Amino acid sequence: MKAVFISEPGGPEVLAVREVDAPVPGTGEVLIDVVAAGLNRADVQQRKGVYPPPPGASEIPGLEVSGRIAGFGPGVAKAFSLGDKVVALLAGGGYAQQVAVPAEQVLRLPDGVDLVTAASLPEVAATVYSNLIMTAQLQAGETVLIHGATGGIGTFAIQLAKAFGARVATTAGSDEKVGTATAFLGADIAINYREEDFPESLRRQNGGKGADVILDVVGAKYLRQNVDALAEYGRLVVIGLQGGATGELDLGKLLSKRGAVVATALRPRPVAEKGAIMTAVRDAVWPLVSDGRIRPLVARSFPLEQVRAAHRYFDTGDHVGKILLVM
Repeated sequence: MKAVFISEPGGPEVLAVREVDAPVPGTGEVLIDVVAAGLNRADVQQRKGVYPPPPGASEIPGLEVSGRIAGFGPGVAKAFSLGDKVVALLAGGGYAQQVAVPAEQVLRLPDGVDLVTAASLPEVAATVYSNLIMTAQLQAGETVLIHGATGGIGTFAIQLAKAFGARVATTAGSDEKVGTATAFLGADIAINYREEDFPESLRRQNGGKGADVILDVVGAKYLRQNVDALAEYGRLVVIGLQGGATGELDLGKLLSKRGAVVATALRPRPVAEKGAIMTAVRDAVWPLVSDGRIRPLVARSFPLEQVRAAHRYFDTGDHVGKILLVM
């Protein structure tokens, strides 16, 4: 089969498509003929050499795919049939024509979504639902601040939070993206972080109140401002480190707000945890996708052979929604 490998840490030029042996599904795994794979920030970080795969995971990048069931390893308990259309959450291996994955991390498609577009869903749905709802316990009527409005995580998180009845604030880096966040994605408040101090702007537009929940992909660069932006009993959930890993935490301000800071990562979690998250996604998120309250957004699709071009496009930050590789 064809698969993408990283020759050395670097830019998109280090990505290369090679012919390799197809995977053999192990105990409890299913084999998927991949139709499309989603491109995520973690893939870029892996390409740069700063986010290696967890022990035992494939060195091939790619954390989510859509495709068809092509085979079974021993002991698969989930009721799948050959040819079933599915999506899968992976620890790696998605940039390939086939992948073997634990059955617990595989779901049938939600109704109304085509097989290519479906590749944009599993990683963001699992990340957003597990962090906003399972970890932060976001409630209807609360205010949530979501950084990175127009990326894959942001576009999905805005829609999910609105579907759960939250008031949604978000940040973006241009007036055009701010407009997209409100007019197209449904955010109640959108802040251009290049022109405004987002904690101050949030309080001004939110009746003097900060955010009950903050979903942050930036990390250290935003730590001080995020704590400033929290409401009383607010919960800051850090899921990315685009702005660095080490920052200074004002514990006095956090204590005064009775706030909480939580950091999570999905990729290294055990199969059982990922399986539980995927089951929750199937039960709570798929109906929202099927009835149109959440629309999967695909910015562009590239053939596998153009993986370098796909990463170059991702690196520009110009996309709204997900970027896909099509096999």
